[in-house]
Amino acid sequence: MMKRAFVALGSNLENPKAQVEGALLALSQLPETRLLKQSSLYQTAPIDCIATAPDFINAVAEVETTLSPEALLDAILNIENIAGRERPYINAPRVLDCDLLLYENVTLDTPKLTLPHPRMHTRGFVLLPLFEIAPDISIPNHGKIAAYMTPELLFGIKKLPSADNYPQ
Repeated sequence: MMKRAFVALGSNLENPKAQVEGALLALSQLPETRLLKQSSLYQTAPIDCIATAPDFINAVAEVETTLSPEALLDAILNIENIAGRERPYINAPRVLDCDLLLYENVTLDTPKLTLPHPRMHTRGFVLLPLFEIAPDISIPNHGKIAAYMTPELLFGIKKLPSADNYPQ
């Protein structure tokens, strides 16, 4: 049976727009998975990174999959690895970051995976693109996404013009 999941994508190194677009394409090609929607691209100043880190390009994708949450996580981490993701220190600038945000209404807390993503409701760069493609969604244990769409949380996030949002 197909399950609905949401994946956050972000990059601030090595042509971030191209990295996110490539990750969206890779998501669409995962086995047992279908890309349903993708948000616009958003530019965001780095949070919890070194002060000189370049801005991020972020997006969220909705997929339908028969993969388990853990298998989907493995698949998106593989997309990161293929892109050249390195983890020299916590919150380091990155070529590509892929996070499994939601998987149906599953709540999970294992050493490998926490669902919903534990910080998603505090991150405007995740919430705004998610709200764009799923405005009525509820975050398990937190409630409707609309309740988190505050000006303070969304400050400084810039939606890229539509011509810049998708590959030609």
